[in-house]
Amino acid sequence: MKSSTPVKIAMIGGGSWATALIKILSEGNNSVRWWLRSKTDADHIRQFHHNRSYLSDVQINPRKVKVCTKIREAIRDADFVILAVPAAFIAEALTGLTPTHFAGKHVVSAIKGMIPATNQLVTDWAEETYNVPKDHLSCIAGPCHAEEVALEKQSYLTIASTGNECAQRVSDLLTCRFVQASPLNDLYGVEYSAVMKNIIALACGITHGLGYGDNFQAVLVSNAMQEIRRFVDAVYPMERDLSRSAYLGDLLVTAYSPFSRNRTFGTLIGRGYTIQSAQTEMNMIAEGYYAVRSIYAINSTYQVRMPIVDAVYRILYEGATPTAEMALLKGKLV
Repeated sequence: MKSSTPVKIAMIGGGSWATALIKILSEGNNSVRWWLRSKTDADHIRQFHHNRSYLSDVQINPRKVKVCTKIREAIRDADFVILAVPAAFIAEALTGLTPTHFAGKHVVSAIKGMIPATNQLVTDWAEETYNVPKDHLSCIAGPCHAEEVALEKQSYLTIASTGNECAQRVSDLLTCRFVQASPLNDLYGVEYSAVMKNIIALACGITHGLGYGDNFQAVLVSNAMQEIRRFVDAVYPMERDLSRSAYLGDLLVTAYSPFSRNRTFGTLIGRGYTIQSAQTEMNMIAEGYYAVRSIYAINSTYQVRMPIVDAVYRILYEGATPTAEMALLKGKLV
C-alpha cells in the first residue's frame, strides 16, 4: 500500500527536460520544489503556471510544484534531488552547497553529459564532491524526448543504479499514465552509453547536413553501437544487453529524431555553420559538444577503436572539415 505522504523532490534546472520531468512528477503523489536560475522565468511560472522559455504548453500544477530561485531552499527537505542542468554548468548551479546539504538524500542525474573540467560522469562527480553514497545515486535514461512527454505520447524511461532498490524507488516516482519507467542495475554502462549516443547523434547530424542519405546513416548507427560496446566494456566491464531500450533505444531516438538537439547541432555543422553560430542558432546546449572532448580524453588511456568519436572530435576541436573527415570515415565503417 502506497503512503499518503507526498514524496519530497527537488528539481534543479529550468530547461525542456526539467520541465518534462516536472510534468511527469506532477502526475504522482509528489511535492516538488523547482529551482530555476532565472528570477524572471520563476516569477512567470508562479503567475501563469507554465515555463515560457521551454515547453510552454505544459501546465504547471501550483499545488504540487513550488518554484524557487534559492538552491538551498530547493533541496532543504528533499528526499530526492534531480539534477537537470547541462553538465558544463552543474557545478556553478550548486555553488555554495556542501556534503552536509546532501546528507541522506538520493541524487538522480537527468544529465546526459560529462563534467568537462574533470571528464567525470555526473554521478561520479556527485559522489566525490558531495559524498553521496553509491547506493543513493541513479541516472535517468531514455529513449524519451521532452517534447513527446509534453504531448503525453507513450514514453519509456530506464532508471539505472548500482542496486535495484534505488532504481526501483526512482522508477516508481517517474511512472505515470503516459510514462513507463523500469529499473536497471548498470549505472555506469547506461550513463556512458547516454553520453556517447549524443556524440553519435552529432555525427548523424553532420552527415545529414552534408547530404548523406538513410543508407549511410543506418551503417553509421550500427557501427556506432559496436563502438559504444567496445568503449563501455573497456571502461566498466560487466554482463549487459546493449539491445535494451536504455542503450539501443536511446541511441536510435537521439540519432534519428528531429527533436534531438545533438542531431540538430550536427546538421548545422555539416551545413557549414561555425560552432558559435550553431550554438547561437539553437539557443540550447548540445551535450555531445562537450562530451566528445571528455570521451576522447578518457580513451587516450583505454585506446579503444572509435573512429566515429575521433571524427567528431577532430571536426569540433581540431578544425577538420566535415566533408574531408566524413570521407575518411566512410572507409572505416563496415
